[in-house]
Parts: sequence; C-alpha cells; structure tokens
Amino acid sequence: MRVRWLSLVICCLCGVLAACTTVRGDARQPIPMHLVPAPAPAHRLMVVLPGRGDDLRALERSGVAATIQQAWPDTDVLLAEANMAYYEEGRVTRRLHDEVVMPALARHHYAQVWMAGASLGGMGTLLYDQDWPGTLDGLVLLAPYLGEPATTDAIRASGGLARWDPTPAPANATAWEARQRELWRHLQGWLRDPAQARRAWLAVGTQDRLRPSIELLMPALPANHVVVPPGGHAWSTWTPATGVLLRRARN
Repeated sequence: MRVRWLSLVICCLCGVLAACTTVRGDARQPIPMHLVPAPAPAHRLMVVLPGRGDDLRALERSGVAATIQQAWPDTDVLLAEANMAYYEEGRVTRRLHDEVVMPALARHHYAQVWMAGASLGGMGTLLYDQDWPGTLDGLVLLAPYLGEPATTDAIRASGGLARWDPTPAPANATAWEARQRELWRHLQGWLRDPAQARRAWLAVGTQDRLRPSIELLMPALPANHVVVPPGGHAWSTWTPATGVLLRRARN
C-alpha cells in the first residue's frame, strides 16, 4: 500500500513541481549524506532534506548548513539526499530513521533532534514526524509540498483546517488520496494540541506557487513561527528564512 501511494505522490509532484528538475538516485544504495560538524560542542542535530530538484551538492551550495550554525553554533548539520528514488521505493521514512537519524544518535548523544525539509523534503519531514512520533524535537518546513488540489481545495471550501471534516476517504479514493487525508488529519490535530504545533516552524516565499496550500496550515502554528519573505520556490528564499526562524526559536 505504501509503495502504491508513494508512486502516486511522484505522479502528482511531476505536475505540481513541473518547473523543478528531478534528481533520481539509486534507492539500492544508502542515502547519501554529508555531516557538517558544529563549530561549538554539539548538543543538537539538524537533518536537512532536499527538494525534488536537489542533490547533495545542491544542499551544500545552498548555504543552509552555515546559516543553521550561525543561528545555533551547537548544531551538527546532517545533509541527507533523500531524493525521488527513495520516495518511489516506498520506504523513505523508514530509511531516514534507520540510515540517518538512528545512526547519528548512536554516534553522539544529542539533547535535541530537528529535521528541516524543503518542498518535497518538507513533505518528507511531516511524514517522518507522523510515522516516528516523539523522535523530533522540532521541524523546519520550507515551502512544504502538502498534496493535491483536490484535498487542499476541500479544506479551503470548508472554511479552513479547523472546520474541515477529516472523515476517512471514500472507498473509491486512491491510496494517495487516503494518505493525504491522513496527513492533513494529523496536522489538524495540531490545533487541539498546541505543544505539537509549537515544534514546527514554517517559511514560504511571497511568490511561491505552493503558497495557497501552505496558507491552510498556517492557522495551526503560532503566528511568530511563520515567515513569508519575498521570493519564490528556491533556496535563495529558504536559506535566509531558516536563519530567521532559528533565531526566533532560540529566544
């Protein structure tokens, strides 16, 4: 079932994120990673997931690791190229857990574990948090992909996330449609559990094409956990926004 819905995710992403180049790795290989050690004694781990068009080198060029460590010098940054192949395989959250997060925790005792994801990686961050509850102390969501218009339009038409009826998908729904509803039902739970919502920090550019769907999530978060800087769907927007969010989270 999970393989099926993830395959459908890819089909949807190919339309929604058509302007992005797809990076396809080899899911038979371990997830490529690059650890950027903290400049101060490390007390925190930040795993960074790429967008659909990013490989490990693009994550390195983005400057996000340096930005994270400027705000939080005690943070080891682990760039993890969980690219399209791992989503297509259907086990991306399991593999992130087994290959990235748990080995890092085995090597070092961190006081906190955070995950940041851009676009497709934002979806991956949310799915990881849903599948492995209690693992992440914080989430940084950079213009996260949140699903197809059929679901987000229904939430908007109902008057927003608080009023949306998250009953199970009809029997004729696809596996991906059902999974979207599960994720949005999970996110709706943040409205009832502010402690969960306070773990999440969100950025989306003013010109980002995913902004209409992302705005549906904003009421679930504290107002100062959201930034909407000028810019579009690119690291040139997300990297400085990450610094703004982490400086707020530090205070």
